Amino acid sequence: MPILNYTTSIEVSKTMGEIQSALARRGVTRISTMFDDDGVPAGLAFTMKTDYGFRDFELPVRTDGVLAAMRADKQVARSKCTPEQAARVAWRIAKDWLEAQSALIDAQLATLDEVMMPYMVTDTGQTLYLRSRDNWMKAIEQ
Repeated sequence: MPILNYTTSIEVSKTMGEIQSALARRGVTRISTMFDDDGVPAGLAFTMKTDYGFRDFELPVRTDGVLAAMRADKQVARSKCTPEQAARVAWRIAKDWLEAQSALIDAQLATLDEVMMPYMVTDTGQTLYLRSRDNWMKAIEQ
């Protein structure tokens, strides 16, 4: 089965706007775009109220991984395997993921903290996932 949204023609800027609107409806107080070294949108950073006060989150959108997955999938036309298309696909997947997480929260199947914890920014400026991963690796190597 091909990667989700691989045929989308929706521009990154439109999807980013949809994500920002959805986050704003959920009470986000700050949203900013993260850019890669080439000035290409690479994710969103936002502040949201949780049960533990306001917390910062960073949601990366890794287009290189999407491009690699598209290139590896024989069902995806080679003409679709471009960095621009991968960016459109990656951002649509991120939007769909956020919508799914919102549905879990709305249905009380999960809490905001449960679904967003990996993306919460710690006092070191790293996401909780990255900080935990470093600690896991140290524990494994001992």
